[in-house]
Amino acid sequence: MNGNSQEPRRIHLTGQPVAVMREKVPMDSLPGFFDRAFGAVMAALQTQGAGPSGPPFALYRGMPTDTVDVEAGFPVAGNFTGTGDVVAAALPETDAFEATHTGPYDTLTATYDAIRQRMEADGAVPADVMWEYYLSDPREQPDPATWQTRVVWPVQA
Repeated sequence: MNGNSQEPRRIHLTGQPVAVMREKVPMDSLPGFFDRAFGAVMAALQTQGAGPSGPPFALYRGMPTDTVDVEAGFPVAGNFTGTGDVVAAALPETDAFEATHTGPYDTLTATYDAIRQRMEADGAVPADVMWEYYLSDPREQPDPATWQTRVVWPVQA
């Protein structure tokens, strides 16, 4: 395990309303999708007088291959109903494992591997959905070595 990630820990999450855009995206097109999705979601929230209640996140359905089924957006504070490409959704109430990754996004697999190993050690089965909160804004923190990503990987009930 690299020294940049905190030890994975088991947590219980309550449900969280979110506003997202969902698409199937080629892996190499994710940064462009995130830019579009975060911008569109923020604009839709502001139009309805709602706002983000936390950092931007992306939820992945299934293990990524060349393409990934991804939702990107923000947790929501206030009332929000879907509009256009932006839909109201929710992160589920669930037991999960989490760890905070420090470093560039292309090294996130090390953190996922650490979480999977911890799950196996605890006898938990990983769900086929996971999400990441992007705690750093690359535009404000240009050095990828400083970026922090909170990885949340639910377990099957």
